[in-house]
Amino acid sequence: MSAVAEKPAEDAPMVLRRDEGPVARLTLNRPQAYNAMSVALMEALLEELQRLDRDPAVAVVVLEGSGRGFCAGHDLKELKANPATAFREKTFSLCSRVMTAVVGLRQPVIAKVHGIATAAGCQLVASCDLAVAAEDARFGTPGVNIGLFCSTPMVALSRAVPRKQAMEMLLTGEMVAADKAEAYGLINRAVAGGDEALEAEVSRLAELVASKSSKVLKTGKEAFYRQVEMGLEEAYDYTSAIMVENMGYRDAQEGIGAFLEKRKPIWTGE
Repeated sequence: MSAVAEKPAEDAPMVLRRDEGPVARLTLNRPQAYNAMSVALMEALLEELQRLDRDPAVAVVVLEGSGRGFCAGHDLKELKANPATAFREKTFSLCSRVMTAVVGLRQPVIAKVHGIATAAGCQLVASCDLAVAAEDARFGTPGVNIGLFCSTPMVALSRAVPRKQAMEMLLTGEMVAADKAEAYGLINRAVAGGDEALEAEVSRLAELVASKSSKVLKTGKEAFYRQVEMGLEEAYDYTSAIMVENMGYRDAQEGIGAFLEKRKPIWTGE
């Protein structure tokens, strides 16, 4: 599913980045460990996300995994080898920072999922704004099977899928096929046809989103996650104020003018 070598050099970056015009691709690069989220990988991913948040040239981010799967969750070998409470606190705190960075990123993030996305890997998919998966991808929060309830993955999962479905995944630890994950709302769609079809659909979606005003995308993403946690009246008050602010953007005036004049808008990001 990836052009990244199955066994990267020992000094290879934990996270790879390549830019394709306004779309940035981030690849988790621990294929030998199913891209398990070690402290080093999470630190590298957080650093890249922070760098992207400051990059006005990037409109959309695609997040994918190298090798045979998207992400198998936390690195259990690393956790077992470091039993100190301080290390465990660092691990789960860092993971939470990564997830909130994805949600707080100015650019929309699309998860491109193949193979497995389990535990914190499933959490990462749920944290992304959009997700497209291969038809044979599988998702799960199997911590309960090893005596470690997926409590932090539960935060993102319970905000992405209905409660009954989230609880079934958390309580049983069973894997969920891509078509069921789509029905749950964990992913936007499952794609048949192999690697090329998955890549084509992710590229299509990324390019479509990237064709919009970057300032409007930033405003809309931030407003979405803020209003969804509010009560109904508070949400309408907040989003009404956002609409008034948005109407003052140069891109809004350009977009409205282009629509009325039946032409393609020219965005400035202002």
